[in-house]
Amino acid sequence: MQLITVKIDKPEACNFILGQTHFIKSVEDIHEALVGAVPGIKFGLAFCEASGKCLVRWSGTDPALIALAQTNAKAIAAGHCFIVFLGEGYYPLNVLNTVKMVPEVCRIFCATANPTEVILAETDQGRAILGVVDGFPPKNIETEEDIKWRKDLLRQFGYKL
Repeated sequence: MQLITVKIDKPEACNFILGQTHFIKSVEDIHEALVGAVPGIKFGLAFCEASGKCLVRWSGTDPALIALAQTNAKAIAAGHCFIVFLGEGYYPLNVLNTVKMVPEVCRIFCATANPTEVILAETDQGRAILGVVDGFPPKNIETEEDIKWRKDLLRQFGYKL
């Protein structure tokens, strides 16, 4: 077994969701869940099929985001993983619970806009996602001023009253 990492290739502010699922039907069901959760959503989705033809299956509403999802899924190349790239102004917060509720979805590894590396185990059979490195390590403990900034930001975005 070999341990390797694959860096997610994406524009800096682009949010994505990386997860594991268990069936080819996932592509259509995740697509339907996303468009049902946020009308007009822009996204690209790719899924690594783990049996049969073993293709990168895909869907979405934005050609550039679809291409981004396809490229990253092919680079990760771990069976039954999926990746969804969200268009500008769309955040995992808006769709994450909906994606988690898709019957085929087994787990979510991350939902972020941070620089991300996927940690993979590679065997003679194939690849498995072991986890992710999402962003950077903390530099310090937040101060009272930092707490105020965090709370003000959440209220500015309308996430808290």
